[in-house]
Amino acid sequence: MQIAAGNIIVATPLLDDSIFEQSVILITEKNVHGAVGFIINKLYPKVLNDLTEFSNSKPFPLYAGGPVEQESLFFVHNQPKLMKDSICINDTLYFGGNFKQAVQLINNGSIGIHDIQLFIGYCGWDAAELEAEIEEGSWMVTNALVEQIFATTHTINWQLLYSTSIKK
Repeated sequence: MQIAAGNIIVATPLLDDSIFEQSVILITEKNVHGAVGFIINKLYPKVLNDLTEFSNSKPFPLYAGGPVEQESLFFVHNQPKLMKDSICINDTLYFGGNFKQAVQLINNGSIGIHDIQLFIGYCGWDAAELEAEIEEGSWMVTNALVEQIFATTHTINWQLLYSTSIKK
């Protein structure tokens, strides 16, 4: 299967005892240089207002997005009309944009957990690396819809996605 932005992949038991154990990852970028994605089912142990720079913000959930650039915040959302400079992943999902604007919209209640997810860090693969990991059986591409990211209270169920993907 050709991997593309908007795909959701799940870790297989081959990745047990690693940082990716039971991870569900949204791929946000895929090109000839590689792939970028975010772990969407693991909450970070702190919330937004626990971070010094955002101490005056609402206590909004953060996700442990991945092992790369863990000192940086990233986000995906479904509100392109409210957020400038977003990158379209597919018809209903967007990556990034003006982060200060996103925090302002969270703080004034214009957007919430069903509109945006904030990540600390990301996952990255070099050219053909993710495809090789899928081929070796470390990851499975699911039929999950990106809309499910915002439909849950906080985390997507790895076991459900994994068991559904095995039955394909």
